[in-house]
Amino acid sequence: MDYDKIKRLMDDMGESKLTAITIELPDGTKISMSKYDKEPQVANKQEKNVEEVLTETEATEEMTRLENKEGKIIKSPMVGTFYSKPSPTAEPYVEVGSTVKVGDTVCIVEAMKLMNEIESEYAGEVAEVLVKDGEPVEYGTPLFRIK
Repeated sequence: MDYDKIKRLMDDMGESKLTAITIELPDGTKISMSKYDKEPQVANKQEKNVEEVLTETEATEEMTRLENKEGKIIKSPMVGTFYSKPSPTAEPYVEVGSTVKVGDTVCIVEAMKLMNEIESEYAGEVAEVLVKDGEPVEYGTPLFRIK
């Protein structure tokens, strides 16, 4: 395909309502073109970034609030699903008011079908359970406050 034909194809594409086209010629040459009317993708990306910043700000404020309370925070060491008990019919590992020692299992975080027992890093009394059973957690999500 010569330059003039490609140029004409580009001009036709610009004047049409098509937003993308791919042409494969018998000789194996492949031509792909796409166009965008406006910049809504950029605007959406900027809005998403603003939402991400707000979420990060809220998370930072929540961590500050938790750290200002008396006690130590046990955080999730991984991404997964939080479970407060070993099975649906069992009692929770710990509840508010429970006494824990360093190394005691306080919950399970399921990640990729593996049940990971989370152990307490601190000795003391569970002052607050910060996550609901079955709730997804991220790395660093506060799980318990121990005083």
